[in-house]
Amino acid sequence: MFAMKTDRLTYEEKKELPDDVFGLPERREYPMPDAAHVRAAEAYFRYCPEELKPRLARAILERAKLYGVDIGSVSILSYAGKSV
Repeated sequence: MFAMKTDRLTYEEKKELPDDVFGLPERREYPMPDAAHVRAAEAYFRYCPEELKPRLARAILERAKLYGVDIGSVSILSYAGKSV
């Protein structure tokens, strides 16, 4: 697991992250190497292209579980197919 010093990633830090910490790995968008970034992905979820939202929602919930983050977004839960 990666631990970031802040909730902001520099270009160099983002470049060094493995694909599997990104919500959309093929685009290397929505990095979630720690709990702070899971919360940021939740906050920026609304900017995700509509067709990618179900996949991003599932990735956010998976990473949230890993870091013990409670996701309260009805939108994310709905796109992930979880009952709200």
